[in-house]
Amino acid sequence: MIDRSPAAWPARLTRRQFFGRSAAGIGSLALASLLSPGAIGAAPLSSAPHFAPRAKRMIYLFMHGGPSQLDLFDHKPGLRARHGQELPDSIRQTQRLTGMTSGQKTFPITASRFDFQRHGRSGAWLSELLPHTAGIVDDLCIVRSMYTEAINHDPAVTFLQTGHQQPGRPSLGSWMSYGLGSENLNLPTFVVLISRGSAARPADPLYARLWGSGFLPSSHQGVSFRSSGDPVLYLSNPPGLDPAGRREQLDAINALNQRRAASQLDPEIETRIAQFEMAYRMQSSVPELTDARGESPATIDAYGPQARVPGSFAANCLLARRMVERGVRFVQLYHKGWDQHYNLPSDLRLQSQDVDQPAAALVRDLKQRGLLDETLVVWGGEFGRTTYSQGKLEATNYGRDHHGGCFTVWMAGGGIKPGTVYGETDDFCYNVVKDPVHVHDLNATILDRFGFDHTRLTYRHQGRDFRLTDVHGHVVKGLLA
Repeated sequence: MIDRSPAAWPARLTRRQFFGRSAAGIGSLALASLLSPGAIGAAPLSSAPHFAPRAKRMIYLFMHGGPSQLDLFDHKPGLRARHGQELPDSIRQTQRLTGMTSGQKTFPITASRFDFQRHGRSGAWLSELLPHTAGIVDDLCIVRSMYTEAINHDPAVTFLQTGHQQPGRPSLGSWMSYGLGSENLNLPTFVVLISRGSAARPADPLYARLWGSGFLPSSHQGVSFRSSGDPVLYLSNPPGLDPAGRREQLDAINALNQRRAASQLDPEIETRIAQFEMAYRMQSSVPELTDARGESPATIDAYGPQARVPGSFAANCLLARRMVERGVRFVQLYHKGWDQHYNLPSDLRLQSQDVDQPAAALVRDLKQRGLLDETLVVWGGEFGRTTYSQGKLEATNYGRDHHGGCFTVWMAGGGIKPGTVYGETDDFCYNVVKDPVHVHDLNATILDRFGFDHTRLTYRHQGRDFRLTDVHGHVVKGLLA
């Protein structure tokens, strides 16, 4: 019979087990701080910023599917004279094509059907599809020179969100949670909201691993809120169980988990205890958070007609503002439906109507409440779209394939330089010709605004130090205020 008493531990421990279990003891201290911060006089444990941060919270408006940069942000009037002509091989070069267009015999240049105008002091060109965004253009930093190696949705989204094209790494929100810790012990540090676009094309799937914690402790994974029923599964007590009964139940479960943790010294057991306690506190904090009836009619109307429809992009933008107002560190909004391989003129119009007014209202709302300076807002997708038409180019209709060679994102607040248009693409909107910004560069710049040197925000796993930007990336100084 094996003696499992604490007195027998030193005799059973190998050197590796000793150091591993000693580290778990630090986790116990962090757990005690989380469950009762005043008990040891400290806030929840996190990695301290490396220098003074400009941002404290982030809202990421992710346009899943790849919005067409040259129909929304990257004005190329010269393409109208070339409309229908073959894209020169000197422009296309040897860039990878997806299986959807690699077999095409022709690659006809396709000019945008939408009109563009200049706006704001920066003179930024914006499509007619974004009239509300045009109204906040002087608050935006528009980056037209983004590029990525990935050309299919899953690896491209995974790359942008985790810094690697293959699954298994922590998401940006999880790195933020790990680095910053919590501002509100009654709400998750990292929340995910998902909305379905109005485009007719079926949306590509989103996988929960995109907001997963990878090899970081599971307490840093994103919490996905639902649009109907309980915002979080099992938030409400089942019939017949009152709050006092739930408290007794949790105390009994936690006592068993604590005995198991003392026996196994597994930090994931401590994480489970902390998550149970968080869920209990969320039973009172989340209903208040998601109840927007206290918002003024003018505020709700500013987000657009869909703001009163739960689960819509507009409602999620308003909810995101309420979250960061209450100390949620990272809010990820996914809006699906941007994969316009065909029927782009009609579907892109619908998608833009979904997001244009709410996104602009969010920036304005944050600004008037004094939150924008410390809240970084990012808008963009995983890649752009091709200059050439996918399939047959019709007189009034066209589609565009995936394109990683160039695409556009915009950023606002959080120490980002407002009223800026950064980077430039060639006359065909196919290649970056000035100030390229790689996926790793974007993530390095985001971390910089939160006070982190991206090369030093690391986590040791399987014998090496991992980071969000892998072994690449640099902070883009031209984007910083």
